[in-house]
Amino acid sequence: MNSGRYAGAVSEALWDRSRCSVAGTLAVIGEKWSLLVLREAFLGVRRFADFQRVLGAPRAVLTDRLATLVDQGVLRRVPYQAPGERQRHEYRLTQKGIDLHPVLVALMAWGDRYLAEDGDVPLELRHRDCGEPVHLALVCDAGHELSGARDVRPVPRGSRS
Repeated sequence: MNSGRYAGAVSEALWDRSRCSVAGTLAVIGEKWSLLVLREAFLGVRRFADFQRVLGAPRAVLTDRLATLVDQGVLRRVPYQAPGERQRHEYRLTQKGIDLHPVLVALMAWGDRYLAEDGDVPLELRHRDCGEPVHLALVCDAGHELSGARDVRPVPRGSRS
């Protein structure tokens, strides 16, 4: 059985792993605090003090993660000034950041499935318009919903066979 592998193994010689998109993505968001910052940004947190309060991250770590996400174009810094205070910055998701939403939803779904005790999940995502629960799906360009990795065949770029 080909358990845990894509259907039809890809020869190691057929693609350049140094250009792997998974490794590149992990270099940008693969650190725990980065993913938690993104989670909070999707939940509406924008200000440094609020990130620090809800995450409990050390100040230096949070500063570094926010800077990295800004440098990578995932977040943007937007100035604001409360009356009587100095100018500060909010952190807002860019389109590049918004495009990471399915990644966080997938991580959440995995955690809900395998880590939630007795199916007791802490948060449910619902469609804003109709109120129904949201789930992710793998869908090919022809519209077929795939059941998982066994329905996927990796093909090195430039090849359609």
